[in-house]
Amino acid sequence: MFEQTFNATSLELKYMLDAPRERVWRAWTDPAALKQWFRTAPEFTTPLAEVDLRIGGRYRLGMQPPDSDEINIATGIYQEIRPPEKLVFTWSWEGSEEPETLVTVELRSMGSQTEVTLRHTGFEAVEARDLHASGWQGCLTQLAAYAVEEEV
Repeated sequence: MFEQTFNATSLELKYMLDAPRERVWRAWTDPAALKQWFRTAPEFTTPLAEVDLRIGGRYRLGMQPPDSDEINIATGIYQEIRPPEKLVFTWSWEGSEEPETLVTVELRSMGSQTEVTLRHTGFEAVEARDLHASGWQGCLTQLAAYAVEEEV
């Protein structure tokens, strides 16, 4: 179940996963793991996952809708990395005119579970914020299924 908080330029989602924090951290930072879960819906695929996990390092994540050759690529630069608790990175879509935004993912150990808090800030339009909220909800749902089923 999601706990959601929105304002005009940002969103915050909290989600409890039935997986240990270290496994969830690897899911966010290992390219092979990202290819397994980083998508907004189960019918999408993630054929592209590049991670240079260091401050100033770049990532590229490509999601592909079913029955399409088009890959939507999110890219950005890591701003803060504190294993296994916090990851901060910029976010933009390749080829888009939308401004760059900022994503913060915090992982809090709750016994055998992990509370994921995802904040995405810097939106210029409520419509963009709402589209990203929906996308992140889909991604976190996929992450929950992956983290429970897989030893990352």
